[in-house]
Amino acid sequence: MSISIGMSPGRRVASLLLESVLEQHRAMEEALDAIPSNIEGRDKAAGHRIAAAVLRRMGSLDAVMEPWLRRAPPKPAQRALRIGAAELLLLGTPPHAAVSAAVSLAPKPLAGLVNAVLRRVAEAGAAALEELDARLDTPAWLWTSWHAAHGAAVRAIAAAHRLEAPLDLSLKPGAAAPEGAVMLPNGTARLPAGTRITELPGFAEGDFWAQDAAAALPAKLLNVRPGERVADLCAAPGGKTAQLAALGAEVVAVERDSGRMGRLRENMVRLKLAPELVNADVLKWRPDGAFDAILLDAPCTATGTIRRHPDLPYLKQSKDVAKLAGQQRQLLEAAARLLGPGGRLVFATCSLQAEEGEAHLAQLPEGLRIDPIRDEEVPEIGATPRGTLRTRPDLWSDRGGMDGFFAVRLVKG
Repeated sequence: MSISIGMSPGRRVASLLLESVLEQHRAMEEALDAIPSNIEGRDKAAGHRIAAAVLRRMGSLDAVMEPWLRRAPPKPAQRALRIGAAELLLLGTPPHAAVSAAVSLAPKPLAGLVNAVLRRVAEAGAAALEELDARLDTPAWLWTSWHAAHGAAVRAIAAAHRLEAPLDLSLKPGAAAPEGAVMLPNGTARLPAGTRITELPGFAEGDFWAQDAAAALPAKLLNVRPGERVADLCAAPGGKTAQLAALGAEVVAVERDSGRMGRLRENMVRLKLAPELVNADVLKWRPDGAFDAILLDAPCTATGTIRRHPDLPYLKQSKDVAKLAGQQRQLLEAAARLLGPGGRLVFATCSLQAEEGEAHLAQLPEGLRIDPIRDEEVPEIGATPRGTLRTRPDLWSDRGGMDGFFAVRLVKG
C-alpha cells in the first residue's frame, strides 16, 4: 500500500479507504491502520472523515450526480466524484478547493468529466440532498429486513444512520463527567461528535471509557453485587468488563481473539481495574466452578452500530445473519452450562436484525427462563411487551440517538 504525498494526502487517504471498503470488502479501521507511517495523523483523520461522509450518504450522492453521468464511470473516477460531492454537499468545503482536489484524484483521461460533473453539483448546492429518500443510503437487503422487524420505524432508522454519532462515556463510580458533557437518563455522559477522547481531562487517569449509551445497558441489567463471581464472555474491547469490575464483582473476562484481548488488557490497565483475563474460546472453555452471573454480548453483524461504522452496510451480506445467529445459539448454550443454579444471564447483540435478537426467544437453552426487564430499569426507553430490551438508532433522536441493541435477561432454574 502506498500513498504519495501530493496536493491532498487526506483526500488520497479517503480514496484508499473507499477502495478498501467497496472493492476489497475490508473494514475501514483495518485499512486505516495499514496506511504507511509517513502519512501524518491529521491527514489520516481527515481522510477517515471524508470517507465516512461518503459511505453515510453514498446513495444520495450518486443520485445527485446521476443526471450528469451517461454511465457509471470507472472506479477511480467514481471515488474522486464521490469525495468531491461529499465535500461540496456535506462537509462545507469551498467549491474551488473541493473540485480541484477531486480532479487531482481522478485518472487524467477522466479529469475533465470529474471537473464538469462536480461544477454542476456545486451549482446545485446542499439543497439537492434535501428531498432525497433515506432509503437511497441503505442497501436493499437491510431495508427489507429492518422493515420486517421494525415496521415503519425503518425510515427513521435509515435517517439516523446519516448522522455522525456523538461520543458517549461511561464513568467510573465517583468520577466527574468532562466539562460540557450532557448526562443521559441511564448515566452516560455524552459529548459532541468528533470529540477526541484521548484529549479529555481524566482520560489518562482512567476516569471513563468510550461506550455508547445503549451498549452500557446490558451490564446494568445484570444487577451484579460486590463479591459475585461474574463472567463477561466475548469481552473485548472491555467496556462491559469495566462496568462489572467497577461495581466490585469478581470478573472473569473471556476473549478468543488474542489481538482483541491485548486491547482489552490495555484498557483495564488505563482504568486501573483488575479482572481476570482469559484468552480462550467460550465453546471450549472449562472454568473451575459455576458463575453467579454471566454477560454474553455475542458476536453479530453489528448493524446496530452503523452510525459509528458506516462501512458496515457494504461489508455485511444477508447470508452473514443466519451464520452468526447460529454461532450465537451455540454461545448461549455454552453460557447456560457455565451458570450456577439461580444464576442470571444477560444475552445481548448490537444488531438490528431480528434473527440475532428476538428470534432467539423461540429456542432458549433448557433450564433458562426469561426474567422480565422492568420499564424503570431502562428509563425513557422502556421494556418490550415480552420483557426484553430493544434499542434503535432513532431513539432519543433529540439527544443524538443511540446504537441498536437487543438484550434479554434469563434465570437458571
